[in-house]
Amino acid sequence: QVQLVESGGGLVQAGGSLRLACAASGRTFSTYAMGWFRQGPGKEREFVARISRNGGTTYYADSVKGRFTISRDNAKNTVYLQMNSLKPEDTAVYYCAADLYYGGRYTSKDSYDYWGQGSQVTVSS
Repeated sequence: QVQLVESGGGLVQAGGSLRLACAASGRTFSTYAMGWFRQGPGKEREFVARISRNGGTTYYADSVKGRFTISRDNAKNTVYLQMNSLKPEDTAVYYCAADLYYGGRYTSKDSYDYWGQGSQVTVSS
């Protein structure tokens, strides 16, 4: 079992920055990969970023590449999403997710086993 608790969302103007954090508990944090997804109003939940167990490999959606950075601190059992140059289209509920079994495509929400509660990010124009 893994529990994920997110923090750090809020309201920001276009061009601004926010950092999301996701604190994990339960199973040893360094044994599984982590991802971030988001779901905008009226949209499907979509992949944002992923980081490997030791933090050495990262993946990003094209829409956020160069603006967002995923990182993790295994000593603190926490994964982060640094979001810079935010745009109104980044407005969404952001979810962290844990992939314990590496069984599918990393961009698919079905490949992740545990989810945080979600954190609202609103970018005003």
